[in-house]
Amino acid sequence: MRQITFIFLIFISSLGFAQNPEIQLKNVSDTILNPKRVLKVADPLNAEKTMQKLFPGKLYHFEDKNTFIAWNCKNCKPQAFTDVNGVEGDALFPYENGVATRLLANIDYSDSKGNQFKILAFNHSVHDEDGLQTGRFSGGLLGLAKFAKNNNVWEMRSFQPAVAAFGAFAQSPTPKLVEIGEDQFAFTLLHVNGGAGGPFEGYLYLVAGFEGKYQPILEVSNYQLTNVESISWSSTYTVVNETTKKHFRDIIIKTKGYFNKAAQANDEFEVTLPDELSSMAKTKKSFNFEIEKRFIFKGKFYKMIDKPVVKFSNVK
Repeated sequence: MRQITFIFLIFISSLGFAQNPEIQLKNVSDTILNPKRVLKVADPLNAEKTMQKLFPGKLYHFEDKNTFIAWNCKNCKPQAFTDVNGVEGDALFPYENGVATRLLANIDYSDSKGNQFKILAFNHSVHDEDGLQTGRFSGGLLGLAKFAKNNNVWEMRSFQPAVAAFGAFAQSPTPKLVEIGEDQFAFTLLHVNGGAGGPFEGYLYLVAGFEGKYQPILEVSNYQLTNVESISWSSTYTVVNETTKKHFRDIIIKTKGYFNKAAQANDEFEVTLPDELSSMAKTKKSFNFEIEKRFIFKGKFYKMIDKPVVKFSNVK
């Protein structure tokens, strides 16, 4: 009986290995990165098949919904991109050792005139022979393709394979659609990273089409903090619906959290408190807080105006 069980386990294990074949990179033409590429897809648009048309490498379906395209481009001229983690060294795309591209989001929306659009977001990471995404402080490189519906056909209106890298372990957070003006749509990304055992710090980024390309136009630090016992906070954002601004409307960030000095003894790492809280934390044992900040678009980027409005409660 034990021998039969052992043989059965070997059989099951062999099936598991068979599900994950050896990954092979497919070399593609340098036209893959052309932002002026023309692509038309019949309705209904299949996001995975469309991703294959944009990045015609080898498609793999691994366990745990790990689906990706493996490719490299020997003739491509690598272009620099920004990783918001501030990783040292050159950040160039396509990667020298190959690329793994995954579908990150399939977003549908309509404008005030009823025109239908679709945004496909992609995550690029360095090719790994085991199909993994690694690198604690390396973000996933975000790529975007925008389609507009014309009768029964989806026509690609813009294509930017590399915008910027966000997140950790080569995994970009999923972009969320937000309207920042009259029929003007952008994306927010909650970028979170931190060392093992230390605080996980969250930043909010706003990515929008500006000057002919998608790019970050807002960065909000201290948007979120977790994995610390003595203090924690989270935030929400609101676009101010004001008729005086047709585009790039003001954005309000509201942050709520708590502080407990006694719990600092359990913290593995010291936390640098925001300026709005540092004075209160020196003299009080515990409190709740709310912080409100307002950002306006000025020049090419959103900037905070006025001083943050801070409210404290349950002060002890």
